[in-house]
Amino acid sequence: MSTRLTLFVLFAVLLAACGTAAPEAQTAVSLTPIRLPMGYIPDPQYAPFYVAVDKGYYAAEGLAVEFDYSFETDGMALVGANELPFAIVSGEQVILARAQGVPVVYVMEWFQRFPIAIVSKASAGIETPADLTGRSVGLPGFFGASYVGYVGLLAANGLAQADVNASDIGFNQVESLLTGQSEAVVGYANNEPVQLAARGEDVNVLYVADYVDMVANGIITNETTLAENPELVQRFVRATLRGLADTLANPDAAYEISKKFVEGLDDSRRAVLTASLPMWQADLLGETTPASWQQTESVLLGMGLLDAPLPDLSAAYTNRFVEAFQP
Repeated sequence: MSTRLTLFVLFAVLLAACGTAAPEAQTAVSLTPIRLPMGYIPDPQYAPFYVAVDKGYYAAEGLAVEFDYSFETDGMALVGANELPFAIVSGEQVILARAQGVPVVYVMEWFQRFPIAIVSKASAGIETPADLTGRSVGLPGFFGASYVGYVGLLAANGLAQADVNASDIGFNQVESLLTGQSEAVVGYANNEPVQLAARGEDVNVLYVADYVDMVANGIITNETTLAENPELVQRFVRATLRGLADTLANPDAAYEISKKFVEGLDDSRRAVLTASLPMWQADLLGETTPASWQQTESVLLGMGLLDAPLPDLSAAYTNRFVEAFQP
């Protein structure tokens, strides 16, 4: 083989090698960093998001997601100011924020059932909302989803806040119930009942979602991102829906993946994921409904947290991204 031909072949081989390697390098560089405020501590209830990271669903969409376990209010403020594109936030907070001119928009309903519940020892005999009359009920505070869900349940059953002896116990629901400080406590349906059952307690649970349909935890963005970069929203929602679908289809595998993200997680918390699964299921994963937004707004108006209905409640949410993709 001539020297000229040898050099040509060598050049062709090198060119082919570069052509093969370049897309991988470009993909690694082009990943868009996304910091996602979660609103809570690392927990197996976030399995759909952990699965989406672990299986590369976000990466396949060109996204590098970092979990930020800060307060829900922090996520709302950062997204509203367009400093971050997404956060996990409860629906009632979206309405309250928009009433203050914060331009956030809800783009995917993760929890299809409002996850707040009122939990009591079975021996207390609190089996219906009417049984709460005159009882001592502990709340983590008179704010947030727990408080809104609690008042929504009372109102749906003809009860006023004055009918119940409610008190602020902080995030000590399990201890408050076990020590007798409270006859019932308000918490998350996939948390406090699970903890109490693990301690051998027989409990009664009043699920807010059984009495009033309110918008629960989901993904928000802001109007600027929605207008200027809708494809980013679609990519994020698409990857998240894939993680959610995989978790529902194979929760055991999802729990094992969660162990990579939740330090010290053992099988004792498996029941948290089990209790969460029914709250996520829907005919159209991630869909939100106008009726649930109307009921949520009605509860907020009744509580006095909202002075007047939003000028356009439908602007607070959209289903366009979940309708565009179903796993």
